[in-house]
Amino acid sequence: MKIKLDSVVKTFDTFRAVHGVSLDIESGELVALLGPSGSGKTTILRMVAGLEFADGGHIYFGDEDATNIPVRDRGVGFVFQHYALFPHMTVAENIAFGMKVSKRKRSPAEIDRRVDELLALVQLSGLGERFPAQISGGQRQRVALARALAVDPKVLLLDEPFGALDANVRRDLRRWLRTIHDELGITTLFVTHDQEEALDLADRVVILDKGKIVQQGTPEAVCRSPDNAFVMRFLGDANSLKAQVRSGKAEVEGFAYEAPGLSDGPAEVLFRPTDVRWTDERGSGISARILRVLDRPGSRRVIATTEGGQMVEFDASAQFPHRREERGFLVVDQPRIYAAG
Repeated sequence: MKIKLDSVVKTFDTFRAVHGVSLDIESGELVALLGPSGSGKTTILRMVAGLEFADGGHIYFGDEDATNIPVRDRGVGFVFQHYALFPHMTVAENIAFGMKVSKRKRSPAEIDRRVDELLALVQLSGLGERFPAQISGGQRQRVALARALAVDPKVLLLDEPFGALDANVRRDLRRWLRTIHDELGITTLFVTHDQEEALDLADRVVILDKGKIVQQGTPEAVCRSPDNAFVMRFLGDANSLKAQVRSGKAEVEGFAYEAPGLSDGPAEVLFRPTDVRWTDERGSGISARILRVLDRPGSRRVIATTEGGQMVEFDASAQFPHRREERGFLVVDQPRIYAAG
C-alpha cells in the first residue's frame, strides 16, 4: 500500500506542529521519521493512523483520500512505545482481540490458527497462556507487534517501538523487526529519535525539525551528504568552527578551505571527530594545542583548542604519541561548510 502526504498541516491551539509536510512512501517500503522532541514526527504518524486529523492537506492510501477516514476503517496496525497490552488478558487473547472485534467475521478456529501463526512468527510459541506481566519487556513488544499484524493491516505504524527497552534488547529487536518486514513486505512507517535505530532499520530516513522535513534519503545519503548544519549535528558528533567566506574560500584562523557556491559572509565549518588528523607540519592545517588525551578501548579521544579558543575533539589510535600542551596542526579531511544560520 502506497502512502502519500500532500502538504499536511496540523495545529494545536496556537502551536503549529506540522508545517505543510509532503511525503511519498512506496508500497513495501520501511521509512523512519527521525527528529528531536517536538519535531512533529509522532503527530505525522498519528495523522496517518487516524488518531489525529489534519487541519490542511491530504493523506492518501493508494488512490483513496484517507484524510478523514476514522481510525478503525483505515486498515492500519499500530505499535506503541509502552506496549498498551491488556494486562487481564493472556498473550493469546491480546493477539486475538483485534480479530474478535473486527468487521470481518472469523470463526473461533480461524482466530486460534492465526494466533498460533503469529506466535510462531514473533518467536513466542508456547507462551500464549501467559499474561503480559509474566514475560519480559522485549517479549511484550513482540506481542504488541503480533496484535498489530493480526488484523492484516495495509500499513504498519510504530511509535518509538523500542524506546522502553534496554540497549541490548533494542539491538536484537531491531534486527528481528527488519527480518519480519522483509518477510511480510508491509508498508511500514516508524518514529524514533534514535539515529542508530533509524539508520539500521530503514530503507529511507526522513529527518524533521520544527514540523518540517529538512532532508530525506537512504541512510547512506543522509549520513554521507547532509544538506545542512542541523542534519550534520543531529546525526552524530560534529565539531564546528567559525569561518568567514571570501571569494569562494572559507577562512578559519588563517587557514582556508574551498567553499564553492557560498556567498561571502559568516559561515561554519563542520566535521566529524573521525575526519581530523594531528600533524606537526606547519601550514597543513589549523594551529592548535592539545588540552587532554582521553583513553578508550582501542583508541584515544583528543581534545584540543585552536589559537582562537575554538574547541575540537578528534579520534586517534591507541598509539597516539602526543600529550597535553603539545602544539601542532589540525588537518580536516572532510570539511562541510554551511552559511551561518
